[in-house]
Amino acid sequence: MTNIMSKQFDTIIIGGGHNGLVCAAYLARAGHKVCVLEAADKVGGAAVTDTLMDGFKVSTGAQFLNQLHPTIVKDLALEAHGLSLAAHDISTIALNAKGDHLTLGRSAVSGGDISDEDKAAYAAFMSRMRDFAGTLAHLIDLPPIDIFNPDWDDKKGAIKLGLKLRFGLGKEKMQDFLRIVGINMFDVLTENFESDLLKGALSLDAVLGTHAGPRTPGSVLTYLYRIAIGSKNNRGAVNIPKGGMGAVSDALAKAAIAAGVDIRTSARVTNVTVEKCRVTGVTLASGEKITSHRVVSNADPKTTVFTLVGPRHFEADFVKGIDNLRTKGTAAKLHLALKYLPEFTGLEPSQLKGRMVIAPSANAVERAFNHAKYGEVSTEPMMEFSIPSLVDDSLCNGSGHVLNATVQYAPYHLKGGWNEAAKNDFMASAITRLEQYAPDIRKHILVAEMLSPVDIEARFGLTGGHWSHGEMAIDQMLMMRPTPGASRYALPLDGLYLCGAGAHPGGGVMGAAGRNAASIILKGEGA
Repeated sequence: MTNIMSKQFDTIIIGGGHNGLVCAAYLARAGHKVCVLEAADKVGGAAVTDTLMDGFKVSTGAQFLNQLHPTIVKDLALEAHGLSLAAHDISTIALNAKGDHLTLGRSAVSGGDISDEDKAAYAAFMSRMRDFAGTLAHLIDLPPIDIFNPDWDDKKGAIKLGLKLRFGLGKEKMQDFLRIVGINMFDVLTENFESDLLKGALSLDAVLGTHAGPRTPGSVLTYLYRIAIGSKNNRGAVNIPKGGMGAVSDALAKAAIAAGVDIRTSARVTNVTVEKCRVTGVTLASGEKITSHRVVSNADPKTTVFTLVGPRHFEADFVKGIDNLRTKGTAAKLHLALKYLPEFTGLEPSQLKGRMVIAPSANAVERAFNHAKYGEVSTEPMMEFSIPSLVDDSLCNGSGHVLNATVQYAPYHLKGGWNEAAKNDFMASAITRLEQYAPDIRKHILVAEMLSPVDIEARFGLTGGHWSHGEMAIDQMLMMRPTPGASRYALPLDGLYLCGAGAHPGGGVMGAAGRNAASIILKGEGA
């Protein structure tokens, strides 16, 4: 990346994750002089591709591209900067230990013992969920309404939302949306389907990466957020980027550099400089000081307030609100380098090119979550995984394969702590779980890596190992994210902003938080 030639910038962005790069690119395109400071030796944050062993590469954080905002792709010309997909709109296979698997597309489900009634119900359900998610997409594209001092733009946004609910959905769908948006996914699935395997797969989608189970109130809203980005015909599509998730971050970095952004890696910020109640720059671990008119933090809110700035610079009520943010990660990552492709019972190799989930039923997902409530790992963990080397041989140089899995539930605050023994035990449990569906997988493993939530925290700088910088729950979303006093990206300290997943609209590789933060800065709010 480029070296900093000047010490004075309009904006310093702390953290070169995808939201930081998006924010930087939009500000630079508007004529701002922007510097991105990344602590790691490469940009990307948790959207990176790392070497698992010689010749084997894997996306160590996020593994699927299903939320990147299409407007950002277009505005920043990401395809011209190298972004391409190895697989587009892949199906999800819900695995059954006996081989009677279900294949879930965005509009149809097939296989297993699925009934005609459930097939019809699934098509109707997904159409309805995409309509509901489209309403949320309107909220994602805008900074939250300032509930304390709404301006005309806020009022127009509220009017547009009301019109979209009433006339976009129609009276019947609007009533149904308002009925289910705050309740739990378990009850909604029970209303609509008979198949346990189908309900298990959909319930897992509602709770991935959260400290929640299918019976947790608000899990329907979490599910809708997951599928909100994109046009109606493409909403909810799951993609695998060529080169892994690091290729997405590389394209964003190239777009930012093309716009004039200075990006500096291996540049850890230790504190934000505050003079006369206003930020004036940052200090690096090396002791170097860099000045700027504003600082935008892509770090999570707790790291920003307690580590980078210091709570003494904020009012007590605001500090308490940030301290109360729930940031308990419950997802671990499992990465396998495989000498040969495992044989999955009931599946042909060509069927392994998509996304696979292990979630036998909604009740099974809830039982797995029960362990996390008491600081225990799930004895029968739920999993989302892929074998991306089947569609992108660059990850293994054409020899062997990699398996990339998200494993739930693994609580950040584990009884006894995440020592090596605990981590190895959970990794063994996850591999045993995979063996139930691919009996020969263990003998093909060359290298296995397990990242606990504590490892995720250490590697990616995410408080609590939570990839969304905080729980995606009703009381921590929209104008409540991260707190009402900081919901529009500007923190209550002049010149300081958030642009990461801890701000609206939250986690996922979508870039919306970075884009929205840039729009607020350009509008001049909080300056």
